[in-house]
Amino acid sequence: MASRELQRLQALREQLRARWRALAPRERRLLSVAGVLLGLLLLWLLAVQPALRTLREAPTEIDRLETQLQRMQRQAAEAGELRNTTPVAPAQSLEALRAATQRLGERAKLVVAGERVTVTLTGVEGQELRDWLAEVRSGARARPVEVQLTRAGQGFNGSLVLALGGTT
Repeated sequence: MASRELQRLQALREQLRARWRALAPRERRLLSVAGVLLGLLLLWLLAVQPALRTLREAPTEIDRLETQLQRMQRQAAEAGELRNTTPVAPAQSLEALRAATQRLGERAKLVVAGERVTVTLTGVEGQELRDWLAEVRSGARARPVEVQLTRAGQGFNGSLVLALGGTT
């Protein structure tokens, strides 16, 4: 079977050679130039252009990844600091959580259930939410366990379930 295919290929090759020889010298030259141009186009499209694009985009991508790495390192350092902080009594934790939540005014409501607290938010802006979460994590040592937030206009609506005092 392989020899049959090999014979077909050789016959096809001979036909192409015969056609090539039958062409006038000018036609051969034109086909050769077209073949070289096609080869150069393929070389450009498959090798040179992607390499140039990579070189052009690499500095921006490196900067983006470096920024992402720095953010992750800051978060890891913060997590380590929080892990090494001394636990806070649940009553003290709850008091710190209430104080932080009062700064949000009527847009935040607390419901306490043991060592879990559900906070319902209405129209809290993104920066306020970030600041509140940072204060809750560091001051009250509370961790978000469940979050259901939706974006509504300029703020967020939804609820957060928090575990107090380093509990799970």
